[in-house]
Amino acid sequence: MAYVIGATCIDTKDQSCVDVCPVDCIHADEGDRMLYIDPDECIDCGACVEPCPVDAIYAEEDLPSEWKEFITINSLWYKDKNGARAMVDSWIARN
Repeated sequence: MAYVIGATCIDTKDQSCVDVCPVDCIHADEGDRMLYIDPDECIDCGACVEPCPVDAIYAEEDLPSEWKEFITINSLWYKDKNGARAMVDSWIARN
């Protein structure tokens, strides 16, 4: 299981989690509206959770049910950035 970044990161993109990640698995590009955790690189250490000022990071199994889509969004960003961005935009439009 990996950690997942959820909805409260949208339009916040605080970098505190990036600074403490021991395996450098949290990324975003300039135009992204949130940060993403690579589930293949995450070592499930949880170091990123505490520094997040907006409580956006959860272990996959603890992710709030209304954020389950972010499991796919985080993973997808590493394969299809535009697809992940479209899912974030769709989530925003619905909420």
